[in-house]
Amino acid sequence: MVRTNELIRVSVLPLVIGLLGQWRAIDLLEISKSFRNSNTIEELCYEYPAASNKHLSDTDAENYHLFLENDFIGFKEALAFKESQGRYGVINRFGYLGKYQFGKGTLALVGVRDTNLFLNSPELQEKAFKANVSRNKWVLRRDIKRFVGKVVGGVLVTESGIVAAAHLGGPGSVKKFLRSGGKVAFRDRFGTSIVEYMDKFKSYDLSDIPVNKKAKVDLVGRI
Repeated sequence: MVRTNELIRVSVLPLVIGLLGQWRAIDLLEISKSFRNSNTIEELCYEYPAASNKHLSDTDAENYHLFLENDFIGFKEALAFKESQGRYGVINRFGYLGKYQFGKGTLALVGVRDTNLFLNSPELQEKAFKANVSRNKWVLRRDIKRFVGKVVGGVLVTESGIVAAAHLGGPGSVKKFLRSGGKVAFRDRFGTSIVEYMDKFKSYDLSDIPVNKKAKVDLVGRI
């Protein structure tokens, strides 16, 4: 005769294994706390639930960034999940590359011209993203100073919101949006507006990322 506690243990074990197999997620909050003072913090890589996971509902996907804090790591991982579900090897139908869905032109601006190397180097992708944030903060420095804290086009303007919008549509489109009072709002080929990014990613602290006009990475991923 099987004891009750043994029956429960046997019945629950396959369920636990199944859940672990479907949810390959790391507790990002704990990792963020553990590595907060690490010099290699920008090189950390995270796994998200697979795109084919049928158990990941739309609501789960939208709220997955709740595991993160509102620092730079939280910002980049939440934005990456929106862009590619955090997958480094992705190329979309319009040719945008990697975890953060970079265009070739933007990559060239931060010193990356070998797209094969880029796709096969998570470290290089992380460094490129950080360099692009630094560069966009410089390009948009006057707009950040002028508009942060104001409501434009129905959305509260913040530094992280501006940077996220610039990642989607480029810094020029952000300038047009802000300086037109919200009347000119860029949309990408999927129909996503910079207004959505400005609102969705408005609550992150990017103060640790320097403003750098010449931010670039070399082929081994160093800024």
